[in-house]
Amino acid sequence: MSGIYGYVRVSSMDQNEDRQMAAMQEKGVPMTNIYVDKQSGKDFDRPQYIRMVERLEEGDLLYILSIDCLGRNYEEIQNQWRTLTKEIGIDICVIDMQLLDTRNGKDLMGTFIADLVLQILSFAAESERSNIRKRQEQGIEAARARGVKFGRPEVTVPQEFPKIVGEWERKKISFEEALDRSGLSQATFYRKLKEYRIMKKNVI
Repeated sequence: MSGIYGYVRVSSMDQNEDRQMAAMQEKGVPMTNIYVDKQSGKDFDRPQYIRMVERLEEGDLLYILSIDCLGRNYEEIQNQWRTLTKEIGIDICVIDMQLLDTRNGKDLMGTFIADLVLQILSFAAESERSNIRKRQEQGIEAARARGVKFGRPEVTVPQEFPKIVGEWERKKISFEEALDRSGLSQATFYRKLKEYRIMKKNVI
């Protein structure tokens, strides 16, 4: 008996997949057959997608809401579509694009139109991914030009850090007290200690 499956993808953990899930439920896809990945669509190295493909058999039907939910890499989308429809032998229905329903138009003209639409949409999906990345890079550069700092802020040591180090090295204070007085974590203390010793050596 043929199975009905649904694939849902969002780009990050904080994005909401509710619209895609609602579309799957409207199509009658069993919850146990809906596979959800929360990661980039740049390739198909996704755990839930791989798990789903391993279950698919000839004659099954796969729903996706839109082509960019499947992926955002032009060549990879084409390859996966052929693998699913030709090698495994399933049908795919892209809910937001009726022309991309392999159950319809299985004659030569129907296949040609579907392939053409798929190429256009997958190209658009990759172009959008490229544009998003470019906008992010431009935003970062603009922020840097305004003086915005990225990454962890640089940890500063207290002025008495050399004194604290000296007392600790002479065993006048414990390591815990040295950490407490310097206000540093253990890892940061050792890193700043290494920097301090190098600077001290260069001065000498």
